[in-house]
Amino acid sequence: MESEDVLTQEMEGGFGEILTTSGGWESVCESLRVMVSNDAFQRWFRAARWLGVEDDIGTIAVPGEIHQVWIETNYLPELTMAVTGVFEDVREVRVVVGEESGVTDHSEDGSPTPNISQARPTKAAALEGEALDRRIKAAGLNPAHTFASFVVGANSQFAHAACEAVAKKSGVGYNPLFIYGGPGLGKTHLMQAIGHELLRRQPGSRVIYLTCEKFTNEFIDAVRRGDIEKFRRRYRSSDVLLIDDVQFLAGKERSQEEFFHTFNTLLDGRNQVVLTCDRPACEIKSLEPRLISRFECGLTVEMQPPQMETRMAILKKKSHDWKVRVDESVLTFLAEKIRTNVRRLEGALMRVATYASLAGESVTVEKVEHLLKDLIREEASRQVSIDAIQKAVAEHFDVRLADMTSRRRPASIAFPRQVAMYLSRSLTKGSLMEIGEAFGGRDHGTVIHACKKVGEKIDDEPGLKESIARIESQLRR
Repeated sequence: MESEDVLTQEMEGGFGEILTTSGGWESVCESLRVMVSNDAFQRWFRAARWLGVEDDIGTIAVPGEIHQVWIETNYLPELTMAVTGVFEDVREVRVVVGEESGVTDHSEDGSPTPNISQARPTKAAALEGEALDRRIKAAGLNPAHTFASFVVGANSQFAHAACEAVAKKSGVGYNPLFIYGGPGLGKTHLMQAIGHELLRRQPGSRVIYLTCEKFTNEFIDAVRRGDIEKFRRRYRSSDVLLIDDVQFLAGKERSQEEFFHTFNTLLDGRNQVVLTCDRPACEIKSLEPRLISRFECGLTVEMQPPQMETRMAILKKKSHDWKVRVDESVLTFLAEKIRTNVRRLEGALMRVATYASLAGESVTVEKVEHLLKDLIREEASRQVSIDAIQKAVAEHFDVRLADMTSRRRPASIAFPRQVAMYLSRSLTKGSLMEIGEAFGGRDHGTVIHACKKVGEKIDDEPGLKESIARIESQLRR
């Protein structure tokens, strides 16, 4: 820690002064030592530096992105409590990476020290950057979710191209843009990247990102307060509305009604709407047909799990961004074992990197296998093939395996085939086209019809629900 009582940083280009009280930060550190273990403090907070307060936000700089992510994920409540207990004018705490905040040089003990000239090269650039940051925060966007930080693979190439076209206003017919796929594949990342690019290109754009759950909750609160007009003005006056997880609308009739009129108002005004979902619009249960037709009137793109090459590229990029060194064999092991979820893949790398940092030694594949045994076991349980599903369903319903792909249509064969398609859709990451191809070259419409029919029967026939549960349990063992 620096010994001066007061460190005044002259911000280049007339930014004024940020007064940093060393004694105050030392008091924060004392509080943190009580809240976290000594080892955690030494590992994650020793090299942190207090940069000051601006607009009720206290900013703390750390040496690298891995420190930032780990503190935000595990210690942000404790850090916020310690800071607000000392600095009464702080309402929020922000953790930034040293290179972004100007903490780039190092003192004799190896900890970073402020380098203001590098952080703030010119007044104009700094003002522009701060203004963009404020717009991004006001829009509800994650600063990390940009096109530059997204790794494009064969699984996401089409979706990425469509999002870039929307962001550059060249995809004029892509309204709404409907992105669907399983969890952790990057749907939210790409959606928010559109918002980032639009705010950068057109600073005056009114961009709003929120989850469908938040939209619904705000609508309910507005109705209860009698403030519905203010709610409508906010969302219906946006230039770009980004709504995450629209499957949350299922079964909520009043919210669907409000969303329908908001959606129509925006499209009539030629304002952009981007939606994400965990399935195609036609597969969302208890969703009004008029909403389904609206969702399908623009461009629909699917995101699939990344292939091996893409998973390796993601791991290498994250290793570089987080400034951690992980052996190539370990990265290959992670890419081979965790296939279905990018978020889980990044989480596994974070766990490995943190272990290596805490242990102070290189990590072998054997150690990683033990460290991640819970993730690997869960991932393995998800690896169910369409072939295995067809075999299990054929055995359960006592039909020939060949009937799964045949053109025969008796009810005794057609319905088990539909059950197999339904399970293939819910238990595998195969696209509609891939599933149809595996069932004798049928088209995606046949698969959608099968899934819908089986879903309806499950609701009406408890016995069928139990049968499907038994088949699923058998497949997961």
